[in-house]
Amino acid sequence: MPIDSLDLRHQKIGQESLSILDAWFMNISVAEKLYKIGSVAACSGLSVKTVRYYEEMGLLSPAVERSPAGYRLFGETVFNRLAFIKRSQTLGLSLQEIKDILEVRDRGELPCSEAKQHLTAKVEEISVQIAALETLKRELQGILKCWQEQPSQASITSTICPNIQRD
Repeated sequence: MPIDSLDLRHQKIGQESLSILDAWFMNISVAEKLYKIGSVAACSGLSVKTVRYYEEMGLLSPAVERSPAGYRLFGETVFNRLAFIKRSQTLGLSLQEIKDILEVRDRGELPCSEAKQHLTAKVEEISVQIAALETLKRELQGILKCWQEQPSQASITSTICPNIQRD
C-alpha cells in the first residue's frame, strides 16, 4: 500500500503503526503518490496534450516514469515543475529556455544564474522591439498628420491608397 508523502496519518505495517514522520526519522523510504496524466492535467489546468508535449520535450523528465503497461506516471514534483513552466512562459521565456533552466536544476544546482541570463536577454530583446515600435509609431503618426481625404486624381490612378503610398 503506497503511503502518500503528504499524509501524516499512521499506516499499519504488520503489528506496528508507523507514521511518515517516524519513517523519515528512521530514514525509511516512503513511496511517493503517482498521478496519471489526466489527473496531472486536471490539477494543473493544462490539457493532456500539453502535459504529454512537455514530457516528450524532456521538461518533466525527473518527475515522470512509465508503468509496466506504458502509462505515464507522475510524481508530486510535476506540479512544481508545471507551475515553473507556466510562470516562465508568462515572462516570455521559450520552452527551450525553460528546459535549459530545468536542466541546471536537475543537475542539483540552483538555476537562478541561468534564469537571470535568460531574463536579461529577454529584457534586451524587448528594448529592441520597443525601439522598433517607436519608429513605426512615428512613421504612422506622420502618415496620419498628412492624411488627405480627397487625394489628387493623378495619385488615385497610380496607387491603391495615395496616403499610404506617398513618396
